Amino acid sequence: MIVDIISDPHGFYPALEGGDLLIIAGDLTARDDFQEWKTFFKWIATLTYKKKIVICGNHDRFMEYNPGFMFDEKDSFEYLCDSGTEFQGLKIYGSPWTKSFAGENPKCLAFTCETEEELADHWKCIPEDTDILVTHSPPFTIRDGRNPNQNLGSRSLMKRISRINLKLHVFGHIHEGYGIMDLQWLKLKNGLKGGLYVNASHVNEYYEPVNPPIRVVL
Repeated sequence: MIVDIISDPHGFYPALEGGDLLIIAGDLTARDDFQEWKTFFKWIATLTYKKKIVICGNHDRFMEYNPGFMFDEKDSFEYLCDSGTEFQGLKIYGSPWTKSFAGENPKCLAFTCETEEELADHWKCIPEDTDILVTHSPPFTIRDGRNPNQNLGSRSLMKRISRINLKLHVFGHIHEGYGIMDLQWLKLKNGLKGGLYVNASHVNEYYEPVNPPIRVVL
């Protein structure tokens, strides 16, 4: 199965090859205005995938307040918000929530919690038989660092996924964490729960679209 992954496009929409599954993990526009949302929906409708999955992030206030507003392209993808779907025998679950942090733009607090306890209430809804997890937040210590001394991922999410035998976890939010962490070897070495973890942030810390979408094969 060919899976293309992108997060945090922030209004930059790259050309994509097409394939089996497309996953977009939040922060979909630059300014969260009506015209940008129209552009996003028109772009995703042109993409050739058997299934397209979208979640939101902390910049996506429009979708937080208008969850049913999908323009004419609403049937071109599946929107997940603390909900799941299936594709080719794999169970997929998506959730947009993040924890606020010092210095965060007050205009960018959609789907945001103040505490890990609040986040944990959302994460506990993730089914334990999930194969592919899509969150906007990274888990703590996995591709979540702004610098070597600042990890901004969710501790309660890390605790939750430690109970789930994931094949793939997709996220973004922390632009500096872009890349893949392959922990599948854990399963081979000692039976612990591992998996493939992908921070697919399209923009860098300066909101420049320098990171290409990531393709994995499951």
